[in-house]
Amino acid sequence: MTTPDNRRYLQRLISEGEHQQQDFKYRVADAVKLARSVSAFANTDGGRLLIGVRDDGALCGVRSEEEIFMMHQAAYRYCRPESSIRFDTYHVAGRTIVVATVPRSEQRPVCAIDEEGRRRAYIRIADENIVASPVHLAIWREEQRTEGVAFTYGDDERRMMTALGMTQWQTLNQIVRRSRLPRQKAVLLLARMIRYGLALWKYDAQQFHFSSTT
Repeated sequence: MTTPDNRRYLQRLISEGEHQQQDFKYRVADAVKLARSVSAFANTDGGRLLIGVRDDGALCGVRSEEEIFMMHQAAYRYCRPESSIRFDTYHVAGRTIVVATVPRSEQRPVCAIDEEGRRRAYIRIADENIVASPVHLAIWREEQRTEGVAFTYGDDERRMMTALGMTQWQTLNQIVRRSRLPRQKAVLLLARMIRYGLALWKYDAQQFHFSSTT
């Protein structure tokens, strides 16, 4: 049964369009692909999936119980750790719309698992799900440590700061080359610098770039 409250609520959400915390899904044909959206929301700021809504905001509705089953599969079988997710069902104009709300996880990264069992973590940038960089993975590992790690200035840190100062925005590969640090060491230092507000990241032209804050 359609209620005015349901209609108004969905119209308000749809009017926002797709953005960092909202995604439209016309239909659910693949639980693995849906898990990428769950991973991205859980690893970033949380968000919601409006399932049964076309990209242009038109209501098409969830077509079958199989689609609802795949939604649950995405959250509980194809995400590790399992993501907490709430499913709310709305009936509007004879169509069933499911709003799947994904909170930001406190145990990041939440990884999506593909058909071969490989795990990949995603983050949400604007209206896209992007594979997380090695630096993001290092940041999340640091966050899980029970004790804070002080940022001290040794030779490696000075080399990293010098490399970052060569130009404003650089890719990870450029920073590794210019700092002459082992890749894993460079990733760890970048992660710590970002946590301590000494470096920034952005996503541009399908690549992650990094810069010092000074």
